[in-house]
Amino acid sequence: MKISIAQIEPIKGDIEKNLSKHLKFIEAASSGQSDLIMFPELSLTGYEPELAKELAIYSQDERLTPLQEICDKKNLIIGAGLPTKKDDNLFISMVIFQPGKERITYSKQYLYPTEKDIFTPGNTPCVIPFDEANTIAPAICYELSNEEHAAHAHKMNANIYMASVLNSVNGVDADIEKLSKIASTYKMITFMSNYIGTSGGYECAGKSSIWNQEGELIAQFDSQTEGILIYDTLSKSVDTIRTIV
Repeated sequence: MKISIAQIEPIKGDIEKNLSKHLKFIEAASSGQSDLIMFPELSLTGYEPELAKELAIYSQDERLTPLQEICDKKNLIIGAGLPTKKDDNLFISMVIFQPGKERITYSKQYLYPTEKDIFTPGNTPCVIPFDEANTIAPAICYELSNEEHAAHAHKMNANIYMASVLNSVNGVDADIEKLSKIASTYKMITFMSNYIGTSGGYECAGKSSIWNQEGELIAQFDSQTEGILIYDTLSKSVDTIRTIV
């Protein structure tokens, strides 16, 4: 299995422009024969809690149809983030597209303290079986700081843990240490997909990373480059795509 993580600079509050960027990154991941690509937290809008109410959509919104179409065409799984709504509740969500299947909406279960006045926590854990050898557990940012989240993923037989985050220059090193520990404790290949640039008033740190099952860092972007890291679970090799046209 080949797994990609995207490191992008978000365009504040612009779903259309961010979607266009996603499609280019997905094309690039497909050219590297990826089976899955994951983007940072709230990747289709940027991390903009104060705009969440006006940007939130229903997960079946037809504006997301191009992601399902490219998912089906390229035969790869896509995890992209944006605020979703149900009744009067707002959620920090990852919409997961799988070839020939209905969309899955996974909503962040463990909210950062400053998010609790705006968003409602999700209540449905998620793992994605890929084949007999690989099961993926998505995590959204602050969830990686809650031991229960990774422990449940392990209990559900996940061997791949994928954290979709906004990590600032002030917080990234602590989370890198936490993700390394998750990888070694639960023997899961672990990924972190982060932003560069600014979003939500934060200076984003980049450093999107991959750890092996011993918690050793095996690949990491810098703090300034947009691109994709692709990990092959069989060969244990990493490819890097730095120019997305």
